Amino acid sequence: MRISAYIFLSLAVLSCSSPPNKELVYDSSWEFKKAGTEKFSPASVPGVVHTDLLANGAIEDPYRDNNELALQWIENENWEYTSTWEVGNDLLRNDHIELHFEGLDTYAVVLLNEKSILEANNMFREWRVDVKDILVEGSNRISIQFTSPINKNKELVENHPYQLPSGNETVDLKVSPFTRKAAYQFGWDWGPRFVSMGIWRPINICTWNEARILDLAVSTKSIRNETALLEVEVLIESDISGEHILELDGVQHKIDLNSGTNTFQFDITIHQPRLWWPNGYGVATLHQMDARLLIDGNPIDQKAQKYGIRTIELINEPDSIGTSFFFKINNQPIFVKGANYIPQDIFPSRVTSTSYRNLIAKVVEANMNMLRLWGGGIYEDNLFYELCDENGILVWQDFMFAGSMYPKEEAFRNNIQQEVEDNIRRLRSHPALALWCGNNEIDVAWHNWGWQQQFGYSAQDSTELWQNYLQIFHEDLPNLVKGLTPNLPYVTTSPLSNWGKAENFNHSSMHYWGVWHGREPLENFNHNVPRFMAEYGFQSFPGLEILSNYIDSSQLHLESEVINNRQKSYIGNEMITRISEEHFGPSDSFEDYVLKSQQTQTLAMETAIKAHRLGKPHCMGTLFWQLNDCWPGPSWSVLQYDSSPKLAYETVKKWYQPVVAIPKREGTSVLFTVVSDRPEPILVKLIVDLLDDMGEAFSTAEVFFEIGPNEIIEAYRIDIAGAGYNVQLVAGEEAIFTDSGDFASLQ
Repeated sequence: MRISAYIFLSLAVLSCSSPPNKELVYDSSWEFKKAGTEKFSPASVPGVVHTDLLANGAIEDPYRDNNELALQWIENENWEYTSTWEVGNDLLRNDHIELHFEGLDTYAVVLLNEKSILEANNMFREWRVDVKDILVEGSNRISIQFTSPINKNKELVENHPYQLPSGNETVDLKVSPFTRKAAYQFGWDWGPRFVSMGIWRPINICTWNEARILDLAVSTKSIRNETALLEVEVLIESDISGEHILELDGVQHKIDLNSGTNTFQFDITIHQPRLWWPNGYGVATLHQMDARLLIDGNPIDQKAQKYGIRTIELINEPDSIGTSFFFKINNQPIFVKGANYIPQDIFPSRVTSTSYRNLIAKVVEANMNMLRLWGGGIYEDNLFYELCDENGILVWQDFMFAGSMYPKEEAFRNNIQQEVEDNIRRLRSHPALALWCGNNEIDVAWHNWGWQQQFGYSAQDSTELWQNYLQIFHEDLPNLVKGLTPNLPYVTTSPLSNWGKAENFNHSSMHYWGVWHGREPLENFNHNVPRFMAEYGFQSFPGLEILSNYIDSSQLHLESEVINNRQKSYIGNEMITRISEEHFGPSDSFEDYVLKSQQTQTLAMETAIKAHRLGKPHCMGTLFWQLNDCWPGPSWSVLQYDSSPKLAYETVKKWYQPVVAIPKREGTSVLFTVVSDRPEPILVKLIVDLLDDMGEAFSTAEVFFEIGPNEIIEAYRIDIAGAGYNVQLVAGEEAIFTDSGDFASLQ
């Protein structure tokens, strides 16, 4: 909802922390222009310069044909946004009037009435500025001047003693390691390069008097003997001192306020709690904590926080096999089934609440219980985490570091520490939050990708770079996690194990890219099963109906300039062509090529997921790359840019079901193994029909058995006869799993 600043600014007397109504200082009064020019044009907030240029007809759709290449000039310009407000005396009577910037992308100088009030330098941070002494009754003007990250960091890059790795950038001047901004916007092997600038998240105006509740956090310390112990932390900012009252769910607590920032912690016992469970293991029960601050008996502020009662452990320790890696929720081992998530648009400010709801609905429908928020994207919108809470979708949260090394300057380190603290505080009460992860693929890159030779680092350079890495990811980040979320696990990086040697598959988390980057056949998924698979996948093209919306029909062929630019993987079309022809034969048209790419991806996903589930308990998780797309182009996603499914989505949905029967060929026989992820025992009937060449059943076998929680049973073996089979699992009167296939294709 957009609220007119002219009407409501003078009425904004609620505390910023009084949910859910924050008065938004954005509407059609916002304008923008290129720096150095005179003409302003209407702007939308939240938004970025690319979307504002598009809305004004100044550029064509960035996703159309090869407009990505034609619009690279935008990243090299500086831009200015401005708005004018009418402020009334009622607003000015408040003790504090604060502007809360939820997200500025990225280098921004904010002027209010020609006075500089903020110099922002981090897309991921929030910024709060008290403007009480600057506002005047009547007309007030705000100007936000954005400097291009390219212009801002050009000198830093050129004067740095050595080049920093930046695997996502294909341009000569690589500024992303110096820029605290979404790395994927500089380009990745599944998306375009659009280096944006703008007010990408809302600006709020907050007023308060005497004291306010800044933060309310709820976490579960323990659950024992049907009793939960919760820790509640309340952060209060105050102008006054003395004894006052803080109410938590109606229970009054005396607190001693001091002028400044006050932190209060309370232990609360809940008997016979209703627990929060991941999807497939129980109900994702949510509760609400209500806090109210009373000064001299008068309520002056309140805040509510939803939470779930659950404990979470990451068991990552030596065992008889190597090194385990699995999660326990409420002391229950969980087999993780999910995907890696990227931002839903290259311009995340235009992702709607409907988009979030539709995507999470598809995640639930596909029987997933975890999403990994990859470290080259963004810390997501609050709604994303709320929907995961409501639906029992665990969140593996990378901090936003990926594929790079970073500067060692103290100012940069302080900046990222504040970024991390901002986002831990914002997200820490979500019961869906399962893991903090320091970065994506930096450790494995440093030790296995040959960066030292590629960039010509001296021994001193290498030592300096690695020590800085250790400082950030082994000291700074874990210390912040431990201080702010002591009950949540942290790992320094993903993956913790490399796929280069057979022994690696016995240790911790893995990104297995032997199939794809290693050019291995799909069958190798069966032989390379790690303890926890955090990345794997196979590319496909989006459907022709999606591509046709953005690409001229004359360019819809594999050799066209547009399709060539859309394919961002260095071996993309090579791998798709080779593996699809191996399994489905040559394509006779581009439409057929697109279809066979999706059929090949489907086969890859089915092969891998079956292997991972059969590998339990050696393997306790499977997170494929990737769930979704940020634009319409070939990628590893199972959901297209508009969130419609590719063919592989249905096979993920099928093989992620709680109970499945997986056939495996062993010589002249086939073994049907039943795998259950259900938390309770279940009595099932396995029905196997043998089919002749016409698809007619000529023999039927039925087997009854009980399968326990998280159990695997080799349920039935049959000599190969006929052409194929139908298999069905029945619990009670309900068919809970069905599958069919031909014996010749079984592995």
